[in-house]
Amino acid sequence: MSRIEILNSGDHQALRLDSPKIGARHFIQVVAAEFATVAAHCPVIFSKNPDDGRFYAGAMLGFKTDENLLNGGDAVAAGFCPLDVIREGFFISNDNVAIDVDNPRFASGEPMFESDGAPSERLRQVQRSLGQFKQGLEETDAFIDTLMALKLIEPIDITLSFDDGERINLAGVYTVSLDALHDLSDDEAIALFRKGWLQLAYTMIGSLKQVGALAARRNRALATAG
Repeated sequence: MSRIEILNSGDHQALRLDSPKIGARHFIQVVAAEFATVAAHCPVIFSKNPDDGRFYAGAMLGFKTDENLLNGGDAVAAGFCPLDVIREGFFISNDNVAIDVDNPRFASGEPMFESDGAPSERLRQVQRSLGQFKQGLEETDAFIDTLMALKLIEPIDITLSFDDGERINLAGVYTVSLDALHDLSDDEAIALFRKGWLQLAYTMIGSLKQVGALAARRNRALATAG
């Protein structure tokens, strides 16, 4: 159960702030500015929000719920930490920063505020990341809307067989169609290029090679467990 409050030093002076952790999350929402960094580690794909059916971009860290194949939960060890992880427990409410005071992230860690009520360095980092995430969502939504208008988004059929005999079929995942991208008119391709979105599209397509790398990690983990 969430308990959302507007953040202020008077009410929340005693709260502590733990470092960001990916934990067992297997799919994390990312924004356009993060695509290149994330693609170096795992696939960047589209999925649909179950509440409104809109597409959003995410980093796929595993093939099943609660399966993080990259790092066992240490965001730093993964080599990247998405903004959505850094801002966990924090929200933007109109012009204010709000927090879920019951989020376990606030139970331990460094003080959130200095003795004089000023934000700690870790809190300032979260505040910056929260702003970047909000701005990034707007850019990413515009990117996705353009892809949809150009009919560039297509479903991916990913079926994987693992060394323990398990067969996993990933449903509800999408990417940019390379064929449709190549069929764009010159004007459409140039418009995407000038916005930096052509590079984003190719980054997503290229990141799919990480599916095989994740599968290999899973097989190695299975062998170790066995």
